[in-house]
Amino acid sequence: MTKKFDCVVCGSCVVDFLVRPVELDKPIGGGRLLQVEPIEVATGGIVSNSGIAMTRLGLSVAAFSYVGEDDFASLLKEKLRQAGLNVDHLEAYPGGSTSVTCALIDPSGERTFLHCVGSPKKLDRAHFEKHLDLFAASRSTLLGYYSLMPSMEAELPEVLRMIRATGCQTAIDAASEGGTMHPLADCLPHLDVYVPSFAEARNQTGEEDPRKIIERFRECGAPGVLGVKLGSEGALLSAAAGEYIRIEAVTPPGDVVDTTGAGDSFYGGLIAGLLKGLSVEQAGRIAAATGACCVTGLGATAGLCDWDETCRLAGVATP
Repeated sequence: MTKKFDCVVCGSCVVDFLVRPVELDKPIGGGRLLQVEPIEVATGGIVSNSGIAMTRLGLSVAAFSYVGEDDFASLLKEKLRQAGLNVDHLEAYPGGSTSVTCALIDPSGERTFLHCVGSPKKLDRAHFEKHLDLFAASRSTLLGYYSLMPSMEAELPEVLRMIRATGCQTAIDAASEGGTMHPLADCLPHLDVYVPSFAEARNQTGEEDPRKIIERFRECGAPGVLGVKLGSEGALLSAAAGEYIRIEAVTPPGDVVDTTGAGDSFYGGLIAGLLKGLSVEQAGRIAAATGACCVTGLGATAGLCDWDETCRLAGVATP
């Protein structure tokens, strides 16, 4: 069938309040007034961070999640709509709250989050099953952060199986420390792409060597593109068992302002490169360049570039 969307991005969908500068290595204490720069309102979470990265790179993206019955919901939907995402499947959960984060950002760009998960944690198998037609109309899906979705975690392998059975490729992302190999071990056979951060992957597998981490994922039956994001050291990707591709970090095209969303931007760039027919190595370079652009703007999406500029930074010829 003809695919309406390139990717459906599911899960964490957040209104972000960006506060800087905040000295994160000193206690804030009580009863104080801290002078900060003008506080900005942006969007966050993987639906926004990866989704907007993909729209900037020329993909057609739909958002899939729950919002709350509150004023934040309309704000979030309008910002995502303006960024080019289809928001028809951002549904209000009865009596729920929209996911909100206050990001405290220090002068170096490091950040600490105050986060209310809100309604996205109510996502469950039944909601995905109800909307399988949406996934059938998309080339791929990216779901995150699964460790923040307690209502679905146990059934995530079956959700991924159902989505993949529609002809839609699958990818997921974890969050925070990444959880353990449960339910990840049962999810991996149903994934086309899985590239966690090193901290997440180390906690999941107990391994310190990125190659051994990927081998552990392969042992669980993972058939697709695997990898480990290594921050300022780039990434290690694997297109097939026994194959390893080193992706060097890309120098940001400006000063580092805020590292929020760099990992999600990497994921968005990787999926965009793969969907545009690039090799895993080339897609990995696009991913690294997308993450490098991300850190030059305040918030997770202000620094992102279009496809041609991202290709130039990555040293990849425009297809």
